Amino acid sequence: MFDTMTMTKVLGGLCGTWLVYLLGGWAAETIYHGGGGHGDDHAQAYVIEVADEGGAEEAAEEEVDFAVVMASASVEDGEALWRNCRSCHALEAGNHGTGPALHGVVNRQVAFYDDFNYSGALAAVAETWTPENLNLFLENPKGYAPGTAMGYNGMRKIEDRANLIAYLESVGG
Repeated sequence: MFDTMTMTKVLGGLCGTWLVYLLGGWAAETIYHGGGGHGDDHAQAYVIEVADEGGAEEAAEEEVDFAVVMASASVEDGEALWRNCRSCHALEAGNHGTGPALHGVVNRQVAFYDDFNYSGALAAVAETWTPENLNLFLENPKGYAPGTAMGYNGMRKIEDRANLIAYLESVGG
């Protein structure tokens, strides 16, 4: 039942199937990616002109003064944003998690606690955690302090950063 002729038929069937698969792939590549392989040196057949509505310039985000946003920051909204931070930080003085305690962090010296192993990248960029420095750090920690051990990707909205800083300032004593 299982002889040489059966093995030859099975092997021939597998090779035939593989050949059909390869030929099908080659045919599809020829049909859908045709164009003669001319590279980038060919000109476009036609160009559709579009009137400029000036939207591209307006689409760029306007610089917002952080002091203005900070003046209208909401402590209650900041408390809701704190839940993202509390997995690594604590608000009790000296009670560290993965990150240092944030009690009184606003206007506090950077690398304040002697019993916490800071990465060193923070002390190189600022001396004090002013609201402005906290804003820049929270926006993009790794961009503000390259080499920081903080694994957070950043908070994109300036209003959220201001609200969080207002909350940290309110619980800082």
